[in-house]
Amino acid sequence: MTLTRTQVLDLLDRHGLAPSRAMGQNFVVDPNTIDAMVRASKLAPNDSVVEIGPGLGSLTRALATEVDHVLAVEADRHLLAPLAEVADAPNIEIVHADATTAEWRTKLGSSERRWALVANLPYNVAVPLLLDLLDHEPRIETFTFMVQQEVADRLVAEAGTKAYGIPTLKVAYWCEARIVRTVPSSVFYPRPRVSSAVVRLVRRPAPAVDADPDLMFTFIRVAFGQRRKMLRRSLVTHLTSDHFYRAGIEPTARPEQLTLADWAQLADVASN
Repeated sequence: MTLTRTQVLDLLDRHGLAPSRAMGQNFVVDPNTIDAMVRASKLAPNDSVVEIGPGLGSLTRALATEVDHVLAVEADRHLLAPLAEVADAPNIEIVHADATTAEWRTKLGSSERRWALVANLPYNVAVPLLLDLLDHEPRIETFTFMVQQEVADRLVAEAGTKAYGIPTLKVAYWCEARIVRTVPSSVFYPRPRVSSAVVRLVRRPAPAVDADPDLMFTFIRVAFGQRRKMLRRSLVTHLTSDHFYRAGIEPTARPEQLTLADWAQLADVASN
């Protein structure tokens, strides 16, 4: 059951609601977009799916026709009633929780249970939420989600580009990533001012590089916090010229010029 624009307006009106800009609410009102997200998720019938920010439940209901269990995590208490009305199926579990907190994660069950995340992520929390889940929720093995086009570009950027940064490197460390499709603003109500994209992440069996992650991402955070500076200046309290020489990295480089493998090499040299 994918809600059309007319049905969304009617549902909101009957419940006396309006989309919350503060909570980044833009509801998908295009069946083709919902279908494309479900197809891109490559779900199996026995999969468990977590959806963050289900809103009015169009995607929730579509997912429930494909898998055994859907856990829908909604932060806005005002949407719980219309969500329950639309997502009325025995295999849908609705949880009222802020997805940026850890409380709802007890619903993911044991460490042996594996999940797929499929969501139109609230744009105001998408990046920090995603990076936190990559770091701390190995139970979620695949991620198929919609975000702003600019954010999607940052997640899959190439070294040396303006979009390349900490989110790029964090995603590359944990996952294989690609943009599945771009999405025009016309598929949403209300219509946002930006285009969007569907991104697909598949968690790697092991991190992409074998380096001390705490040390490596400390270097990355410090360097990108002073992005315009050469590495020899931004990392002066962490690395010497000898470290750069042994790692084969130019000390005059800027952080966006280094690949994940380069950052791993710096961490390896610094720890030995």
